[in-house]
Amino acid sequence: MAGTDKGVDVKGDAHDDVTITDDIKVDARKNGGEDLAGLEAGLDALDSVQVRRASLRETLTRKVLPPVTAVALVLVVWQLLVWAEVVPAYKLPSPSDVWGEVRDAWLQGTLLDYIWTSVSRGLLGFLLALAIGTPLGLLVARVRFVRAAIGPILSGLQSLPSVAWVPPAVLWLGLNNSMMYAVILLGAVPSIANGLVAGIDQIPPLFLRAGRTLGATGLREARHVVMPAALPGYLAGLKQGWAFSWRSLMAAEIIASSPDLGVGLGQLLENGRNNSSMSQVFLAIFLILLVGIAIDLLIFSPLERRVLRSRGLLVTR
Repeated sequence: MAGTDKGVDVKGDAHDDVTITDDIKVDARKNGGEDLAGLEAGLDALDSVQVRRASLRETLTRKVLPPVTAVALVLVVWQLLVWAEVVPAYKLPSPSDVWGEVRDAWLQGTLLDYIWTSVSRGLLGFLLALAIGTPLGLLVARVRFVRAAIGPILSGLQSLPSVAWVPPAVLWLGLNNSMMYAVILLGAVPSIANGLVAGIDQIPPLFLRAGRTLGATGLREARHVVMPAALPGYLAGLKQGWAFSWRSLMAAEIIASSPDLGVGLGQLLENGRNNSSMSQVFLAIFLILLVGIAIDLLIFSPLERRVLRSRGLLVTR
């Protein structure tokens, strides 16, 4: 009996050990599943970008207040320099004198004409440069022979000052709008093309191989693979192309003047110099600066935010 009881006890102990081992395995699988689920949740949290709409107070504090403060500071320093008579009054007009020029141009109905004459030329010239520079950039980036042939020429044209094209354009085309557009194209096309080339050069080769595997070749590859992948560099080239367009146009309007061309901002600047009116010169400078800032805020900044948001690089909007 004693031996039998001892045998039963041994079997019971073995059964208990097996039960404990199974419980440990179940707990391990359970804990492992929880750990794996936690890891997956953490990776999902890293991949997802928390996008929230900024409040009105945050918008005013982060986007409106800094530029307003900077402008106010500039005006204060400017007025202090005028009061201190650092330079003669005919060299440095007061802010009130420049504001008087703005008011007079508005009352005469010429202020908007000055702006529209230059902006319409600049935007049309930029669109023409966009239509030429984009296929040219694709061709240079994708065809080795073309890149070796005209790639250095595009880089050289981009570094050439726009004002250098005004005299030959006047001699070739005369004093008309065609001359203005020619100067804009020669200044903007190389920047747009080189920006697209730089964006295409930064595309990971894996993207291109994946596109070809899925049947994207030729124009289909350019549309669905190359252009979307090169969009950040292309957008930087567009911003630079607009800057060159605007600078080229101002140089052409300052140098080439004709009654048939109308009075743009560059011509307004030159008229102020001819009339020895520094207040008019400052007015033209501020209008040129204002148009450049407005184009960036209304066109390029929204495009840039959209691209960044689509790529998960923009946290707030």
